[in-house]
This record gives sequence, C-alpha cells and structure tokens, in this order.
Amino acid sequence: MQERRFLSPFAVETIPGTEGWERMYPYYWLFCEERREWEEKQFWFFNSLHYPDPEFPFDLIAASGCWLALAGTTTRVFAIPPANGVAKRVLNGYLYFSPQAAPPEKIEEKVPLFQKRSAYYYENWDQLYEKWEPKVRALIEELKGIEFNDLPEYEDESAILEHRGYSSGYLLKEKYSKIIDNFFKCWQYHFEFLNLVYVAYLMFFGFCAKAFPGISENTITKMVAGLPTALMFRPEEEIGKLSKLAVYLGVGDVFKKGLPPEETISELKKADQGKRWLEAMELARDPWFYVSSGTGFFHTHPSWNDDLSVPFGHLRTYVERIERGESIERPIEAILAERERLRKEYRELLSTDEDKKVFDQSYETLSMVFPYAENHIFYVEHWHHSLFWRKIKDLGRVLVNAGFFKEPNDIFYFYHTDIPSMLEDLVMTWATGPGTPSRGPGYWAREVEWRKGILAKFREWTPPPALGPAPEVVTEPFTVQLWGITTDTVDSWLAPRPKPEEVTELKGAPASAGVGEGPARVITEVEKLGELQPGEILVCRCTSPSWTPIFGKIKAAVTDIGGLSSHAAIVSREYGLPCVAGTGYATTTIKTGDKLQVDGTTGVVTIMR
Repeated sequence: MQERRFLSPFAVETIPGTEGWERMYPYYWLFCEERREWEEKQFWFFNSLHYPDPEFPFDLIAASGCWLALAGTTTRVFAIPPANGVAKRVLNGYLYFSPQAAPPEKIEEKVPLFQKRSAYYYENWDQLYEKWEPKVRALIEELKGIEFNDLPEYEDESAILEHRGYSSGYLLKEKYSKIIDNFFKCWQYHFEFLNLVYVAYLMFFGFCAKAFPGISENTITKMVAGLPTALMFRPEEEIGKLSKLAVYLGVGDVFKKGLPPEETISELKKADQGKRWLEAMELARDPWFYVSSGTGFFHTHPSWNDDLSVPFGHLRTYVERIERGESIERPIEAILAERERLRKEYRELLSTDEDKKVFDQSYETLSMVFPYAENHIFYVEHWHHSLFWRKIKDLGRVLVNAGFFKEPNDIFYFYHTDIPSMLEDLVMTWATGPGTPSRGPGYWAREVEWRKGILAKFREWTPPPALGPAPEVVTEPFTVQLWGITTDTVDSWLAPRPKPEEVTELKGAPASAGVGEGPARVITEVEKLGELQPGEILVCRCTSPSWTPIFGKIKAAVTDIGGLSSHAAIVSREYGLPCVAGTGYATTTIKTGDKLQVDGTTGVVTIMR
C-alpha cells in the first residue's frame, strides 16, 4: 500500500531570487540536515489560521513566545497526558506546525501529575484568576512606562545630581532587554490557564459524544454558548454605547458622512454635543480601543487606537441600524435560555446518578473556565500587543534618526535577537563622541533592501497546505480543536483540487447551527469590512475580535480556517448565526455576489451561482 504523504519539506524548492533567505530567521526555526531524519517523519501543516502571510522576522517573536508557552505548559507544567508540545518551522517565510503526541510510555507517567496539578487549578479557578489579572495588568503598565528616545548630546544634569551611575546609552540597551522579557512573560501568562480551558472543553465533548451517541457537535457547543461578561465583547459593546450616544446627542449624521477620522473629529469639535461625544470616546479608548484589526500577532495590524477608521466604520453602521429601529444587542438571553433547555433535556437522558454527577461536574467546570478563552485574548493579544508594536516602532524611529534605517518599520525586517547588536553599535559610537563614524547606517540599509525583496517574492508563492507523511486519522485533540484540522481536512488536501468555477459545495466544521442564505461578500483585508452590506454572508480566512460588530448585520459566516473554538465560531454562536469554519478554500472558490446556503448544522456551504 502506497504511503499517504505530502511533499517532503526538503523537496520544497527555493523560490528564484530568494537564495540565502534562511539568514533572516533563527537557525533553530529552519528545517535542517541535523534533524532531517526526524523532521521527514513528522506531519507538518501550514498554520494559515494564525500566520497566513510570510513572516516579518521581528513579528516571529509572537510565534516564539507562543512556542515556549504553549509547549512548556502542555508538556512540562501540567503534563497533559496525550499531548506534547508543538514543533514549528519557517519555510520560505511561512510557518509550519507539527503537534506532537506524547510517547505511549510517557502517558501513564503523566496521568497522576496532570490530575493533581489540573485539579488544583480547577478547584481554585476564581481565586487564581483574580491573581492573574493583576499580573497581566502590571506587565501592561510596565510596557507603558518603557519609552525609547534619541540619545542626548550630553546627559541631563540630573544624571549627576541623582547619582544615577549609568548613561542613556546603557539605559537604551536595558530598556530593549526589558521590553523583550516583558513580551515573553506575557505569553507565559497567556497560557497559564488556556490549555486547561481546552482540556475542559475536550472532556465535556468526549463525555457527551459517548453518553449521547449521535449527538451533533453543534448541540454540544450550544450547551456552553453564552458569554455575557466576556471581555472580548467589550470593544463592540463600547461601540454600541457610543453609537447610541451619538444618536441621542444628535451627531449621528456626522458618522454617516463616511469622512476620514480626522475630519469626523474636526466636525464633532464644532458643536458642544460633538465635544461631549468625543469626551465619552476618550474614556472608552483606554483600554477598549486597544483591539487589533487582526490577531495582534503582527505589527501590520493596527489597533483601533492607531487607526480610528475601523471603529468609526462600525459606528456608522450602528448609527444607521439604531435609526432604523433595529436592535444592536447580542441575543444573549435567548442563547442562555436555549443553553439551559438543552442541558436539562440531555441530563434527563442519563440513566444513572453517577453519569449525572459526571455530566454536572464536567458542565460546571467548562462553564466556569470557558470565559477565560475570550478574556485572556483581550489582555494579551490585543491590549498588551498593541502597545508592544507601538513601542517597537518608536525604537525604529530612534534607529532612523541615527541613520540605520530609512523608515521606522524597517526594524521589523530583523529578528528580535538581531537588534541588540545594532543598539550596541549605536551606543558605542555615541559614547565615543561626535565625529566618530558608525558602521550601522551603511550596513543595515543594504540589508533592509535585500530583505524587502525576499519578502515580496515570498508573498507571490503559494505554500502547500501540509508537508511530510499524512496521518491516517487525526486524533491529536488540540489540532482538531484549535486549528480545525480533521481527517477529512487532510483527505481534501490530498485529493486533486477542482477548478473554483466547478465547485458547488464546500465542507467544514459545523461551528454554529442554523441555515442562512444570501449573497457572499469575500473579505480578505480588514480595510474592506466597510463594503459588507446587511444581509450578506461573510466569507473570509478567519475573523478577529475587532470584526465582532459586523456580526449583527450578516446572515452567516464562512471561514477558510479554524475549528469549533475559533473566534468566528464563538461569536457566531453568541449572535445565533450559522457558521461553517475551516472550509479550506472558501475565499479562493467563492466570489462576492455568489448566492450561498450556509448550513452550520451539517458544516456544508452550497454555492448557488
């Protein structure tokens, strides 16, 4: 029997014109001869959910922080029995992941460790979470206090009078070290609870699937839907409040003009009512506008605070809906009522008190921990990371003023461990005195131009969906739960792909129940969200929290990537919308205007062109 396999990572050809690209990334992120025997035996999938584009070297710090935190928490901290960490590699700029199952001989060894450690967290969840929030807020406050400024010609006299004992050159290096440590520690906190949320989800799913043969995944997800206090919905709720205030104050027409943000603000400042609205917005901006237009993993995804056009676009939509008399609220009461109805009905089907006890415990645990899955995202990936990318751009300006770069964003063409050598060059030359030339301006400017060319060619390449041997059955739980990669997904990757115009049906994860019909709107860039019309079906790679306000006007959602725990799936359930996630090729198969039927119960999208 012929082995099912994809192309070997070592058989992927270098893109012409990118020779030597490997030096842009850390050596341990690359497929290599030293590990070839092991790497060729692994199944690697292109993680287009979190990293759909070729990576700027500096932006890889997010994947590095995740690698250490996710893998370490899984394998070394909580010792989750069936899973080890996730191995990661860069190939032609794109990220490939390989989830590692625990060796059979280690699973039994890990069981008592996991039971004791997870039980401590589950039993003390609320108290531990109360301690978690201040820890993360402290990191955010520390981050706010890190300022990168040009080196002075002479030190301020306070350096003498305060007996500081160190120069601004040393302080610049120290600040950079501190901000990198701050970032990695935030990712450690990111996963302190998160894997236990996924484990609780999987345990409840596993129990229901066994106790109620034939139960759909959709029905199980409905039993845990309803997040009335989730922080990731706060930005959207603040937009709702500001929209109502705009209508109440009589300034809604200003937003309906669709002017650029600076012109909108200028218009509002002309009247007292507009000034009142602006005061309210300023109160909401910190922290609720620190929500990234994407996942928060990239410097290229600005937050609302960095680009007000996105929240102002949502405001325009909400104002128009309010004036039409439409509700802009999530139907949370109905969702919670349906959740309780299903819980009671399925509990009554259990025949033994022991089964009912296990069901109750599993349900209560998941209900307790699940809000964290959304709350931590706002703190870490949005609030913290939006500030982090802004600070790194500030450091880029310092290097621009020193002649190292032409633009502040040039700093992102280098991995974070490359920057200390630049800073050392800068501060050593500064310390030596005026007239002393630095090598940096000529050296790094040439390197930036070369790297820009490499990344441009990477963007023209289509990465294969997977590499290495294909698993007969995908059983690793996090692969299914987080990335939506199932056995059917792998089979579809192996099968010959028909031409887009020949496809009449796509299959994916039944992420949110119900059936919706309407015209498609394919959105691949956040800047295009304003084109989405009421009653259309959103078709996209994946969604991010900053997209949440548009769920109130769509009929359904279809994504290329993601599973039952993806953002699109969770938000669709909160709005009672059909959603099919992880279709693989929706954005390259469906065209805007195609009529679709989205069945979120079966996971089928029918294209009725």
